[in-house]
Amino acid sequence: MRVMVFVKATADSEAGVMPSTELLIEMGKFNEELIKAGVMLAGDGLKPTRQAKRVAFDGASRTVIDGPFAETRELVAGYWMWEVKDMDEAVEWVKRCPNPMPGPSEIEIRPLYEMSDFAEIMTPEAEALHGGNAAAMGRADG
Repeated sequence: MRVMVFVKATADSEAGVMPSTELLIEMGKFNEELIKAGVMLAGDGLKPTRQAKRVAFDGASRTVIDGPFAETRELVAGYWMWEVKDMDEAVEWVKRCPNPMPGPSEIEIRPLYEMSDFAEIMTPEAEALHGGNAAAMGRADG
């Protein structure tokens, strides 16, 4: 199962406060463990939302919204994409993670949809469109 692991933003991360050298080293070692275990597929830190944009959709209308965005606790400061056997394994990995922020912080784990989740509504046309993408990514479930 694939999961997206979100490091939630804090006032410090939104202010652009850089992590300490010690934290960079700790996180680097943790990432090495994830890679050696075959868990980590991708991951990165995100710049503060003052450098971001959102595009709001309403029917055919598109509105561009410049950052920064309010509600810091709802924002994401970084992410990993992991391949784990189940949610319990993902939780165990997160519990081993160094605290990603200087103070209190949260990490959210969300499972990704797989093509098999759409089996009941998949038409031959949709399968042709999406099946090729899954195969190109080396996924056996698409």
